[in-house]
Amino acid sequence: METLQTFRQDTRNWLEQNCPDSMRVTAGRSAPSETGDDQTVWGGKNAVFPSDDARLWLERMGAKGWTCPTWPTEYGGGGLDKEQNFVLQQELARIKAKPALTSFGISMLGPVLLEFGNEEQKQAHLPSIVRGEIRWCQGYSEPGSGSDLASLQTKAVLEGDHYTINGSKVWTSYANHADWIFCLVRTDFDAPKHNGISFILFDMTTTGVTTKPIQLISGASPFCETFFDDVNVPRENLVGPLNDGWTIAKRLLQHERTMISGMGMGGSSKKGANSIPEQAKRYAGESKNKIANAALRDRILRHQMNGQAFAVTLKRSAEEAKLSTGPSATSSMFKYYGTEQNKNRYEVMLDLMGTNSLAWEGDEFKANELSTTREWLRSKANSIEGGTSEVQLNIIAKRVLALPD
Repeated sequence: METLQTFRQDTRNWLEQNCPDSMRVTAGRSAPSETGDDQTVWGGKNAVFPSDDARLWLERMGAKGWTCPTWPTEYGGGGLDKEQNFVLQQELARIKAKPALTSFGISMLGPVLLEFGNEEQKQAHLPSIVRGEIRWCQGYSEPGSGSDLASLQTKAVLEGDHYTINGSKVWTSYANHADWIFCLVRTDFDAPKHNGISFILFDMTTTGVTTKPIQLISGASPFCETFFDDVNVPRENLVGPLNDGWTIAKRLLQHERTMISGMGMGGSSKKGANSIPEQAKRYAGESKNKIANAALRDRILRHQMNGQAFAVTLKRSAEEAKLSTGPSATSSMFKYYGTEQNKNRYEVMLDLMGTNSLAWEGDEFKANELSTTREWLRSKANSIEGGTSEVQLNIIAKRVLALPD
């Protein structure tokens, strides 16, 4: 216990000395919005930083390995155990530190490389993920293969020392900004559909790779169509056994769904310009220091209570996970509930804003009103991306409740 207390003090001292003031979220200044990349640090070869402090914060956290605190030190990670990481997260929350790096490499690819990658692949890719030097995107969904992902048709044919890849992907998040892609391809068309899939990595600057952004109703374009025309990929970029990519794909989806479930915690803080309590103070009339509209007051309270219950459940699950070796089907439970909670958050905020929720453009609207309306539209995709809510309910029925088919 004394050792952990010493680690806490050392961590606190390091953060106080190394986290710039501008990289701490203060009252009245919210964290980056889902649709606004201007404040989010994605890293990559062509990284765009919102400030010099953001670049410095990433450099310091990356050098410390604390962008991936539990990854082994031999791959650039922090080498912390779960108890130490819990302390680190508490101390980051204490100073309201902004994330040094947001990365699909951290939340999705890295964990499966640690589990399924060979030593050469780990050494080649994990340290650059930790330092934010390479930005990754995910090549899963296809125009005809969304919820039925295993029906994918993008083809990879082994020709000597390389695979030739042809096909296309869709809803590829930030593919137009990514340096590399982790991609599902079909390597055996004669095998049952789940058994002929492989998992492969390649550079997005490879000849034959093109992307086309998709504009959403919110006005943002975070997703892309991605096309592969005779793309040559070294055979050593195949992760895991040939035709066993579905095993890796399922594991990665569990990590992705765990990440997405965190959306359910958005706005639960009592601080921040876009939190429900702040929105209530701004728009809802008060009577005797409480919201005058009883129905609206009840809805806000229920949302906040659900958020607290969800937070406690996530914490309990994290404690139970210390005894397991990786994510499980419970990730589908959290993904389902978290995304529904996040969508409900925006519905509540729009109710609070009243006619101001119609904000789209114009000087008569405030910046937070313009962003909230767009984020409400964007939130509708939460229950689709990473596997639809219907898919999650099927997984829960089969893998958690053990219900018959």
